[in-house]
Amino acid sequence: MIQSETLELLEWHRLCQHLATFAATKLGATAARHLKIPDSQTQSEQLLEQTKEVYQLESRLTTGLSFEGIQDIGDSLERAERSGVLAGEELLAIATTLAGARSLRRVIDNQEDLPILTELVADLRTYPELEQEIHRCIDERAQVTDRASQKLGEIRTDLRRLRSQITQKLQNILQAKSGAVQEQLITQRSDRFVIPVKAPQKDAIPGIVHDTSTSGATLYVEPNSVVPLGNQLRQIIRREQAEEEAIRRILTEQVAAVKPDLERLLAIATTLDMATARSRYSFWLGANPPRFIRREDKEIITLRNLRHPLLVWQQQHEQGQPVVPVDLLINPLIRVVTITGPNTGGKTVTLKTLGLAALMAKVGLFVPAREPVEIPWFDKVLADIGDEQSLQQSLSTFSGHIRRISRILEALGDEGESNAPCPMPNSLVLLDEVGAGTDPVEGSALAIALLQYLANHAQLTIATTHFGELKALKYEDERFENASVEFDETTLSPTYRLLWGIPGRSNALTIALRLGLKPEVVEEAKIQVGEATDEVNQVIAGLEAQRRRQETKAAEAQSLLQQAERLYKEVSAKAASLEERESSLRASQEIAVQQAIAQAKGEIAQVIRRLQKGTPTAQEAQQATNALNQIGQQYQPATPAKPKAGFMPKVGDRVRIPKLGQIADVITAPDEDGELSVRFGLMKMTVKLQDVESLDGQKPEPVVKAKPAPAAVTPPPQNVPEIRTSQNTIDLRGKRVADAEYILDKAISEATGPVWIIHGYGTGKLRQGVHAFLQQHSRVNNYEPAEQADGGTGVTIAHIKK
Repeated sequence: MIQSETLELLEWHRLCQHLATFAATKLGATAARHLKIPDSQTQSEQLLEQTKEVYQLESRLTTGLSFEGIQDIGDSLERAERSGVLAGEELLAIATTLAGARSLRRVIDNQEDLPILTELVADLRTYPELEQEIHRCIDERAQVTDRASQKLGEIRTDLRRLRSQITQKLQNILQAKSGAVQEQLITQRSDRFVIPVKAPQKDAIPGIVHDTSTSGATLYVEPNSVVPLGNQLRQIIRREQAEEEAIRRILTEQVAAVKPDLERLLAIATTLDMATARSRYSFWLGANPPRFIRREDKEIITLRNLRHPLLVWQQQHEQGQPVVPVDLLINPLIRVVTITGPNTGGKTVTLKTLGLAALMAKVGLFVPAREPVEIPWFDKVLADIGDEQSLQQSLSTFSGHIRRISRILEALGDEGESNAPCPMPNSLVLLDEVGAGTDPVEGSALAIALLQYLANHAQLTIATTHFGELKALKYEDERFENASVEFDETTLSPTYRLLWGIPGRSNALTIALRLGLKPEVVEEAKIQVGEATDEVNQVIAGLEAQRRRQETKAAEAQSLLQQAERLYKEVSAKAASLEERESSLRASQEIAVQQAIAQAKGEIAQVIRRLQKGTPTAQEAQQATNALNQIGQQYQPATPAKPKAGFMPKVGDRVRIPKLGQIADVITAPDEDGELSVRFGLMKMTVKLQDVESLDGQKPEPVVKAKPAPAAVTPPPQNVPEIRTSQNTIDLRGKRVADAEYILDKAISEATGPVWIIHGYGTGKLRQGVHAFLQQHSRVNNYEPAEQADGGTGVTIAHIKK
């Protein structure tokens, strides 16, 4: 009973109504409005995994998970099992439900990393043959089709023929008796075809009157000549109805035969719809998945920026006030938290927010708090919030609280009068204004005793109070903690922020003074309260001020950190951009160099080909040389400037001799051996050039000895016969063109006479490459194929310039 009362006090039914709006089917909406809270942590974790996987799945899909076609067919299945005959609409709903469930399973099976959902739909049977049979017999208007059976097809053929006959007869009567009819119209009354006849001329068309107009001026008459056909039509219609019912009965029996599987299908579809509703509601709240912790493992309850889900809904849909989040960080030793502070400061909202967060985690919903969301799995959530006054039962506020608290203690499993701690307390207890409604002294004592009892028998208790004595429990028992709601003395209004570790202080006298109460009355009240209380309030005020300063500094530090991170990202992005730009420039420069080299080679080759045409003269050679110089100046990189010449001492210069630590005057300049004479004081000496330096630290440039003139080389005799030897023959067969060019260049550079080049026949590519290289080489005068005896066209002779 107390658990259902707690759900009512926390307004759980409102949250369920909000969740139902995110369901896609009627079944899902009904299940959401009557949401069942799991009895075990395993069930809660399974529900959370379902929510996570649907959340992940819908983030991949462009249109989300579709439940189109799935309907509530539960009543139809029950009637089918009891041998009732289902209507066309019900059969059609079963067929669309089967198709919708199959589509759901197909979407899930096509995705990876969804083990929970995949297992859920693994044994889903959608009976495509039953769906096809229903669609064969029932059309989109839920009517039985002609193709449902041969007999029905024949009956409807007779019906169409008979209706045509009746219509033709009536049409003839309308034309023949046009003066007696009200209008040229054929209609029906009680499944009989009739024509409108003017009342005064009813004898003109004898027949059966089936209806009369409101004014009485028109009679709807079935002419006597049509009556036999009408009777026959009615008989055929009865046969049609009987055949349609027989067809629907057969389909109903097929549905009844697979009723357990269809009920299972409905349950799976509802489970999927509920998971989808939880996922979409969590996404709308901006919530995050919780993790269930074990406080006995020293894990901390972590709920940062926790928001009340009903207030979020009110803000979004009912233009409510912005929701002020609270931070709940409760260390594993704490069993009782007492929240103090002024009325309307947000104490009760904090209780309800925590209670709803615990319940949301249990049913598989995400919690509207910042990650990480870490909360225990509570066996029970029990609350005493608000008054329970009753004139009929003569209950006061205090009595109402006590009765509800008694039910809470019973639910916790009170074992006689023992006050020993329970071995595994795992419930959350929320108490609003504990001990209120009676004498303050007795109420305070009762509240202390109650909280000490709950510290032994509940996992966590959050209690709001105005009793100052409860603030001291923290300093007597490490399982107690204080918190307070912040109050702005300037605006005389609460900020709805929760302050941890600081007890609330009384603001009544301050508020009274600011609201205009006479100062002498307030001063007298302070005297009555006592100096000790005033000092405690001053200490608390100092703690609050210190906390605000720390929060301001923390906010500033966070701002600076974010700014530094932003600047780091900008610098990193610019550095990456510069590196990319440098790489691009390097690549473009390399391409430009390669193009320039290729162009230079082409121009040089053109100069060489001009020289090879005819007999070159000295003037043409000079022109070719000038052209090559211009090409070199155009494409070769600029020669780097020579480094500045080093220090060279001259007569009269002052130099430093580091080895001696002396400064001397140069008497003679360095000779070819790099020696010079110096004088310091009365002493003269000869020193090596490398042993001195200028006064500003420059080292001297070493003296390079002139090399002796090389001996005259006897020029080779003229008109030496060209003789092939192993020294002037190179074999390039089997080489690639690139390798051959390297060998050719080396041989031609060292050659003093003609070179025989063996390249063979083959495909001719090597010969072409050799000839192209010889054609542009500066030392090759001309080339020609060898004599037949020396290899013919398989050997080329290159004549070297003298």
